[in-house]
Amino acid sequence: MISKHLNDELNQQITYEFYSSHLYLAMSSKLASIDFVGAATWMRTQADEERVHALKIVDYIIETGGAVVITGFEDPTVKDDNILGIFEQSLEHEKFVTGRINLLMDIATEEKNYSAVNFLNWFVDEQVEEETTFDSIIRSLKLIGNSGTGLYQIDKELGSRVSVGATNTQA
Repeated sequence: MISKHLNDELNQQITYEFYSSHLYLAMSSKLASIDFVGAATWMRTQADEERVHALKIVDYIIETGGAVVITGFEDPTVKDDNILGIFEQSLEHEKFVTGRINLLMDIATEEKNYSAVNFLNWFVDEQVEEETTFDSIIRSLKLIGNSGTGLYQIDKELGSRVSVGATNTQA
């Protein structure tokens, strides 16, 4: 059984995961509009992944006898018009999500809800991967600067990312 407190916070996390999906879709659209089609494909795949994360939490709440509440969220805002700024905003967003996952883990641990701890461990590992990936892309973008050849190459590499069931239609 899941406590009301943890249930409420997991429902809030569903909202954040859906927001993340929409934010990354907005970023994908911005990247496509500035001719980074590969990066747009990468970001759209990221949007798909965040939606899957939300649904994973939905399923967990149902499996543990909780009540799922789906709510709306703020409109996503892309703060920059360049690839580096967009990926830097993404990393900052992932750091926020990591904080949220840590809060959920704190609650589950405090409540001695070992099922939730086990479930949330997947998200802890996922956030390490997410932050590392975004940081690596940012470091590469900073290294190449405004080099047309370098930007072309990284855009091409980012465009090779695919996910099962992805809705990528840009590349």
